[in-house]
Amino acid sequence: MRPEEIKARLIEEAKRLNIDKIGFASADPFLELKERLIEHRRKGYESGFEEPDLEKRTRPDKILPEAKSLIAIALAYPSRLSNPPKSKPGAYRGIFCRASWGKDYHHVLRERLEALKKCLLDMVPTASAEVLVDTGPLSDRAVAERAGIGWVGKNTALITEEFGSWVYLGEMITDVYLPPDTPVTEGCGDCTACLDACPTGALVQPGQLNAQACLAYLTQTKQMVPEPYREKIGNRLYGCDTCQVVCPKNRKVNFTHQREFRPDPEKVKPLLKPILGMSNRQFRREFGEMAGSWRGRGPIQRNAIIALAHFRDRSAVPLLSRLLREDPRPVIRGTSAWALGKIGGEDALTALCEAEREETDADVRREIGQALARLRREEVSSGSPPKR
Repeated sequence: MRPEEIKARLIEEAKRLNIDKIGFASADPFLELKERLIEHRRKGYESGFEEPDLEKRTRPDKILPEAKSLIAIALAYPSRLSNPPKSKPGAYRGIFCRASWGKDYHHVLRERLEALKKCLLDMVPTASAEVLVDTGPLSDRAVAERAGIGWVGKNTALITEEFGSWVYLGEMITDVYLPPDTPVTEGCGDCTACLDACPTGALVQPGQLNAQACLAYLTQTKQMVPEPYREKIGNRLYGCDTCQVVCPKNRKVNFTHQREFRPDPEKVKPLLKPILGMSNRQFRREFGEMAGSWRGRGPIQRNAIIALAHFRDRSAVPLLSRLLREDPRPVIRGTSAWALGKIGGEDALTALCEAEREETDADVRREIGQALARLRREEVSSGSPPKR
C-alpha cells in the first residue's frame, strides 16, 4: 500500500476508535527541544519524574531504530462537574484535578493506541511500532505539536483549537513512512493569563515551568511540602488546574463524550476526614482507577491534612491529634503538627504540647516547635496569657 493510503486508513480507524484527534509527523530528532531541556536542567526546573536521558526524550530512533514517523493522538476530557458536592462546616472536601477524573487515562490511551497499532500491522505486517503514553521517554506535547494536534501554550500545555488544553496525549513511533501533517501556527498571542494566575509563580516565563514550585508537582511528592507552598495548595488533593482554567482557549469548553473520563463527583471531590482513616486497601478500592492514585495514599492523605488546615476545621483536631500521636509516618505526623498550629484552639495546643514531650523524629519535632511558637504568638497578640 502507498503511504497516503495507509495514513487514510489509520485516520478512519481513529474515528472508529473514538479518537478525537490524530496527526502524523516525522521522527527526526527534536533538536530545539533538547536545547531547552538542557537549559531547564541547568536551572534546576525538572520535577524528577521525567526520563533522565535527554537523548531518549528527543531522539525517537533511540526508542525504535529506523524510526521514520510519529503518530500522535488526543482524547478530550471533561472540565466541569455536574452538581458538584459542596463543602460544609465539619464536612469539608478536597479536589482532584481534571486530568485525574474518571478512569486512568494511561490505560485508555494505551488501549486505543494498541488498536491503532494493530491496524497498522495488518496493513504492513513487517512494520515495527512502539506505543508511548505519558510515562514514555518522548515529550508527548512536542510530538503532538509537530503532528499538528495543537500548539504548546505559555502554560506549557498542549492547546487544541477544538478542545482547548483539556486533552490527553499519546503517540506511536513506527518505521513506516507516513506523510507528515503541518504544525499548527496559532499561538497564545499577547495573553499572559496563565502566567499571571499561577499561584506560586512556577511559570517563570512563557513556555517554561519550574516544576519544583508547581502545585501539580508538589501534590505528588512524598516528602513534607515546603512551608511556603502549603497554604497555596488549599484543598487540592492531586494536581492543579489554575493555569488551564484561566486560559481563554478553555472558556466554555467541556466535552463528556469519552465515557471513561466521566467523573464520579464523590470521588473527585471527596470528603477529607474519611481519607485520613483509609488503609492502603481501602484507598485502592476507592481511588485506584484514577490517575491521581499513582503515588499511593501517602501524598493524598498529607494533602488532605493541608486542606483541613486551609479550612481551619476545628472538628478535625481530634483526628489530627491522633495522627500526630500514633501515625508511623513522619510526614503525616509533621504535617498534622503544622495543621494543628494553623487551626489553633485549646485542644490543638494540648495535643502539640503532649507530642513535644514524646516525639523523637527531628523533623517532626521542628514542626511541632514551630506550630507551638505560632499559637503562643497568637495568644500574646490577642492579649490572652500563655496557657503553657
